[in-house]
Amino acid sequence: MPSFFTISLLHWNRTVNNRKMPWKGEKDPYKVWLSEIILQQTRVEQGRDYYERFIQSFPTVTALAEAPDDAVFKLWEGLGYYTRCRNLLASARFIAYELKGIFPQTYEDILNLKGVGPYTAAAIASFAYGLPHAVIDGNVIRVISRIFGIAAPLKESGSAQIYKMLADELLDKSNPAEYNQAIMDFGALVCKPRQPLCVTCPLQTDCEAYRNGWVDQLPVKSAPLEKRKRYLHYLVFHYNGKVYCRKREGKDIWQNLFEFYLYESKKLLSARKLESTPFFTEMLQGINYRIHYISPVYKQQLTHQQLSGRFFEIIVDHKPAGMEGFIAIEENRISTLAMPRFILSYLHEKNVNLNTLKAGIKDR
Repeated sequence: MPSFFTISLLHWNRTVNNRKMPWKGEKDPYKVWLSEIILQQTRVEQGRDYYERFIQSFPTVTALAEAPDDAVFKLWEGLGYYTRCRNLLASARFIAYELKGIFPQTYEDILNLKGVGPYTAAAIASFAYGLPHAVIDGNVIRVISRIFGIAAPLKESGSAQIYKMLADELLDKSNPAEYNQAIMDFGALVCKPRQPLCVTCPLQTDCEAYRNGWVDQLPVKSAPLEKRKRYLHYLVFHYNGKVYCRKREGKDIWQNLFEFYLYESKKLLSARKLESTPFFTEMLQGINYRIHYISPVYKQQLTHQQLSGRFFEIIVDHKPAGMEGFIAIEENRISTLAMPRFILSYLHEKNVNLNTLKAGIKDR
């Protein structure tokens, strides 16, 4: 029999909750999976437009599987965490070609898809197939921690099992899809991380955190990891109406995205310091060049990295040395390349028209 918590939560969902999302109530496993991958580490407000563009461009898993990598990465551009996009393509092709287009139908088989963890597998299993698997994300953990007064620190050994056991116990197994959506919505709309709506909360009288004044302390967070600091110097070489770009390889950030020539150092360099480095003098030896524009400093926070960098637009009369793997891109084609948000922010804030890049080659 459902607990009082579960009954109260479902009553709130049916009478008060009016949260609208394009994937809400969706039963097509492909669309559920796509929405969940997009929403990994992404706010609903940001993910909504991406989801709708993906569904319009790739209405089926086979359509996504058959799409060129660059087209998919271009559509994903700006969403970040590009490993998700690589996994999305790998899983789509596995389903389309190995499983004959039939999406996995059990929790275990869904969990075997690349890029799918326990939360995503539970969400797809419950929303698409009505299987009794409880979702456990940040919203769910926060609600459970506060309502039941659980002080087990996040990411501490044993804490995950505590939350999983209680989440499974609270799940309405006869209606897992509605329950899972309801508890996530409740965490997003009422039991929020900051400034929760405790005064009007329908579960207030049964909330241990509210009763004991622990709302701001729960859930107990682990100590934040120290971020690695990186200093990026992008050299935007212009030659004969073209710009040199390459696709990033390897296992570093932004794999498969395009970028300009990158030089990293232990600190951020001025143009004068940059020109005095051995790499710069060797690269441009015997070449006439002019540093045409130096950007302000741009910053971006990644999960475990703190990025700072500048862009140096340089006009040259020959292709610089050490440009293996770089291709000369017509300036009116730059807008077709998938680039990381760090570069897009620079281009946008410099008020560059990506179709002509006209600001990059005229005197200032």
